Amino acid sequence: MGVFVFLPLVLPLTAWPIARLAEQHLHPRTATRLLTVVAAVMALCSTVCLALVMVVGTAQLPGNPLPDAWSDPEVRAAVPYDEVVGKAAIPALCAVVAASARTLWRHGRVRRRAHRALAGLPGTGVAVLPDEVPYAYALPGGRRDRVVVSTALLDCLEAGERRALFAHERAHLAARHHRYLLAVRLAALANPFLRPLRTAVSYTAERWADEAAARAVGDRRAVATAIGKAALVSRGTPVATLAGLAAPGPVPRRVAALLRPAPAVRTWPPVFTSVGLAAWAAAAGTAVSAMSSANAAVTMFLILRAATPF
Repeated sequence: MGVFVFLPLVLPLTAWPIARLAEQHLHPRTATRLLTVVAAVMALCSTVCLALVMVVGTAQLPGNPLPDAWSDPEVRAAVPYDEVVGKAAIPALCAVVAASARTLWRHGRVRRRAHRALAGLPGTGVAVLPDEVPYAYALPGGRRDRVVVSTALLDCLEAGERRALFAHERAHLAARHHRYLLAVRLAALANPFLRPLRTAVSYTAERWADEAAARAVGDRRAVATAIGKAALVSRGTPVATLAGLAAPGPVPRRVAALLRPAPAVRTWPPVFTSVGLAAWAAAAGTAVSAMSSANAAVTMFLILRAATPF
């Protein structure tokens, strides 16, 4: 395997330029999908390689359940600096698994609690809660997707702004933005180098819903005003993997974008531009990461198979 086993751990650095440029130059829908795919693939590849390195480190520990032949010099020679990185990979992978499990558990717990809190309300697509705390968010799952909003927030908005609010939250539900947010959050836990992509997707998902709301209500300024007002009073969403009108993302940038003409929809940016070159660099990094992890996995399988007596 050689150094190829380490490449997927650092190749997410190739996606940093597109994480920033996509926010500014790509349509929010294109940016969200592109960045999520890149983050998910790179996170999977780095986790696979971390697991392969951990096998070498675990096999050297006394009393481990792995076959003794897996700690032979031929196996350890497949990983450079096996004495150090093999053992370091054990707590690293455990931390990744624990953090991911905690995030999934918290995401599911918050959704279940939210659905239980709405159990006594009419089964409509909008649930208005009598609450003095202003908030609004999109709640997927259960018997049906629902928009949850408090009376305190509705009281802060005028009629046109309320329509913008509901259109924004329905756009989150229609595009399943919670899946993108959860995917990039897990990816960032698997590899810290992917955190810029998580931040970017949190912003572009909101911008995607902003543009959908602007098309639905036909008034970009009303959507911008609703976002600005909600940001001043709202407490946001109950968990980062759900989506809401006022969080997350730099609200002034979202408002400024809505006061400009709608962005052009492109499936892929022009090649000879900064964003085009950054997109191709991220695509190349993702491809190399996938090939490196596949090469390392196949090589390790063949080495372990040859070392294991039958």
